[in-house]
Amino acid sequence: MVPALAGCGAGAHGTATTQARRPPVTRAARGAGATPRARPPASAGTRATAALARLAAGGKPVYCGGNAKPWVAFTFDDGPGVYTKLALHILSAAHAPATFFIVGRNLARFPSAFGAEQRSGALGDHTWTHPDLGLLAPAAVTQQIAATQRAIERASGRRVQLFRPPYGVRDATVDATARRLGLVEVLWTVDSADSLGADYAQIARNVLGGMRAGSIILMHENRGQTIRALKFLILPRLRRMHLRLVTLPQLLSGDPPTSAQLARGGHGCGVSSLRGRA
Repeated sequence: MVPALAGCGAGAHGTATTQARRPPVTRAARGAGATPRARPPASAGTRATAALARLAAGGKPVYCGGNAKPWVAFTFDDGPGVYTKLALHILSAAHAPATFFIVGRNLARFPSAFGAEQRSGALGDHTWTHPDLGLLAPAAVTQQIAATQRAIERASGRRVQLFRPPYGVRDATVDATARRLGLVEVLWTVDSADSLGADYAQIARNVLGGMRAGSIILMHENRGQTIRALKFLILPRLRRMHLRLVTLPQLLSGDPPTSAQLARGGHGCGVSSLRGRA
């Protein structure tokens, strides 16, 4: 069952404190020409948060990065699950960061696997029960997405700003809901076809054949054939392709899609088929 939505609020009561008297500021101390204190530079995490917030406010689904840098984002859907820790071990050994789109109901089933995911990469919302959102009423769409967003944030202590609709199904209601919840709706450039039954060799051909700077790759961590393809074919070959794996927050803040790419959707990113199995 999807948790019922509930409003949340927080309040704090301040307590009086006694402040020590400060010495008077002399004219020399505040004299003209004093150099103002430099503002510390924003951290990478702060910049990524701001960049994702801007993309979310724009309301356009994202299919790729801007391809100005040799960066690629691996994404894994439907976890956590039985293969999660094995996938993370393989990715870690290759120093390969990734982004994981979480199905909310799986959090309670695989808590330790989720804990490993949040230590290893970025997290995104993949609804509570993985339904086809195009078949649901608007209130149910909100419930599926918002319940998962809150559950991930409570379990991880991290803000969730990424969302991927199951099966890649989106419409005006899904788009508006993601925007209202402050989520960047992320699709993909390359579908590995692992959820369509491709064997490990075909998964590797799909990923490696379509991968280029700015690509967002769709895979599933709960597929044994995907794990095999990653370990024996994809990651070893990637080292020779002069591409760097990054998380989605890194890609979308350091090399975001252009306005033209966003306006054209998947076609702006060279996607030939705009529907897959996510």
